[in-house]
Amino acid sequence: MFLQINNLNKNFTTSKGTLVVLKDITMNIEQGEFVCAVGASGSGKSTLLRQIAGLDTPTSGEVTIDGKPVHGPGPDRGMVFQHYTLYPWMTVQENTEFGLKLQGVPKHVRREQASYYLNVVGLTRFAQSLPKELSGGMKQRVAIARALASEPKVLLMDEPFGALDIHTKESMHEFMLDLWQRTGITIFMITHDVEEAVFLSNRIFALGARPGTVRKVMTINLPNRSHTVKRNSVFHDYRDELMDLLRKHGQEAVAAVA
Repeated sequence: MFLQINNLNKNFTTSKGTLVVLKDITMNIEQGEFVCAVGASGSGKSTLLRQIAGLDTPTSGEVTIDGKPVHGPGPDRGMVFQHYTLYPWMTVQENTEFGLKLQGVPKHVRREQASYYLNVVGLTRFAQSLPKELSGGMKQRVAIARALASEPKVLLMDEPFGALDIHTKESMHEFMLDLWQRTGITIFMITHDVEEAVFLSNRIFALGARPGTVRKVMTINLPNRSHTVKRNSVFHDYRDELMDLLRKHGQEAVAAVA
């Protein structure tokens, strides 16, 4: 397996005692997969992503990428957040180069790599624009280009389209599928949007809440990945099964707290 999460647990100490956020999380993801983790609030999605990104340390268990344990952030993982996190005073080109600059990559090399990925995301002609001159979808594409410019092994995405309007979101979904197919990169994305997960991913890990656990792994086989597939009964079946599962576990979590 390429990305492995083995018996991962994450606890936080609070004034009321120990809070178990993630419990016995195990995931095995192949190279080149597009995987989504889906769950309601309280399922620990963002906490899980932080463990993979190396931004936080598990209480127990481990994350490995290509056989190497994750002990902190690294260039083998690119990160895209819900909010674009672009530097407003930098041009699109400079924003895209920024991670490479921090790594000490020579100027001519980082310019070449950033330019290549701006072309991949279709923003070459906006290279000298400032973020304020771009639409929301374009800003997110810059953030994706910046993450890809370091040529990571895994692209991590934290609800990257949650702040976009529905039409821009649908456009970005088609863009992501095309990007994934062209680059072959492994993508791990968290989302609370069930339709988004079904449309984009090979597999879905459905997380229950309080504590966050893997309740089911769904393999998604759609007849096609165009927007018209959302009218197909196969798409509806996956969507309904996942929504019913999340609703059930959400009710169980509420009952446990009560």
